[in-house]
Amino acid sequence: MSEFYKGMKAALPTAMGYVSIGLAFGVVASASQLSPLEVGLMSALVYGGSAQFAMCALMVAGAGLGMITLTVFLVNLRNMLMSLHTTTIFTTTKFLDNLGIASLITDESYGVLLGEYVHHKTISASWMHGNNILSYLVWIVSSIVGTLIGSLIPNPEQFGLDFALIAMFIGLLTSQLEVMLSEGMKKLLLILLAVAVVYIGLSMLLSESLAVLAATLIGCGVGVVYDDYQ
Repeated sequence: MSEFYKGMKAALPTAMGYVSIGLAFGVVASASQLSPLEVGLMSALVYGGSAQFAMCALMVAGAGLGMITLTVFLVNLRNMLMSLHTTTIFTTTKFLDNLGIASLITDESYGVLLGEYVHHKTISASWMHGNNILSYLVWIVSSIVGTLIGSLIPNPEQFGLDFALIAMFIGLLTSQLEVMLSEGMKKLLLILLAVAVVYIGLSMLLSESLAVLAATLIGCGVGVVYDDYQ
C-alpha cells in the first residue's frame, strides 16, 4: 500500500489537470445532449479524452455506430504502443497486474511513469496502479460534474474549454522532451525525422487527420524499437 500511495502522489499533478479537462469534456458532452449517466459510462469504459471529444462531435454530426467505433479505435490505438513499452519496465509483474496497468494507462499516466523511470529503474506494479487509478477516478467524477453544470454554460467555446485538452498535451510534450533530451539527442532526432517523413509522404495520399495519426503511430514505434536495441 505504501507503493500504491506513492504512485497516487506522483499522479496528483496530472490528476488535478484532469479536473479541468474532465469538466471541459462534461460541458461539451452536455451540449451534445448526453446525460450524466451516459457521460459517466463513457468515461469509465472508453477512458480516453481525445476519443471522447471526438465521439461527441461525431454524435452531433449524426455519425453511425461503425464510424464512431472505428474512430475511437484509431484514436486510442497509441495506447497499445504505450502498453507494449510499459511491459519492458514491468518484466516480472504478474499477468493480471499487467492487464490492469494496460487497461488504465493513458498518455498522462505513461508520462508520469517515464518521469519516475528516469530516477528509479525498479518500479512496482502497486506504484503504477496508484498512478493509474487516481487519474481514472478523477476523470470519471470530473466529467460527470462537468455534465451537471454544462447547462449553465451554453457556449463552452467562449471560455476556451475546447482548447483545454490541447493545452494539456502541450504540457506533456514539454515534459517528455526534457526526459528524451536527458537521454541524448539521437533518439529524439530519429523520432522527429520518422514523423516528418511519414506525415509529408502520407499527406499527399490520405487526409491530413489520417496522416497525422499514422505519423504519430510510426513515431511511437520508432521510439519503442530504439529502446529495445539500446
